[in-house]
Amino acid sequence: MKNKRIAEILRFLFVGGVCFFIDYFLLYAFTEYCGVSYLASSGLSFTISFILNYFLCIVWVFSKVKKQNVKQGIVFIGSSLAGLGINQLCMWGFVEFLAMHYMVAKIFAAAIVMVWNYILKRRAVQM
Repeated sequence: MKNKRIAEILRFLFVGGVCFFIDYFLLYAFTEYCGVSYLASSGLSFTISFILNYFLCIVWVFSKVKKQNVKQGIVFIGSSLAGLGINQLCMWGFVEFLAMHYMVAKIFAAAIVMVWNYILKRRAVQM
């Protein structure tokens, strides 16, 4: 059981890392090349990476999941929407109050949201 949990955490970190880089790249591209504000870019990039993360978590990370049910989907999506809120709040606070560059703020926001996501998504797929 312990080795399975470690393997699951490693898969979660790998998928999260890939999705983070997609999120990070899109944040930069939307802000710098498309002229979108950092907060709107952050919300858009987060949403795109969330969709990819959702499917990868269901298919590969939490491989014990046989069938997705409505309750799991609601908790999974609800936790991700809350994660989006946490992300946006962190981005805004880090940039506006701590004067961080938005790309640095994204790293800290992503770390906070990652912990949130693992705990709640793990629960969602075990329902």
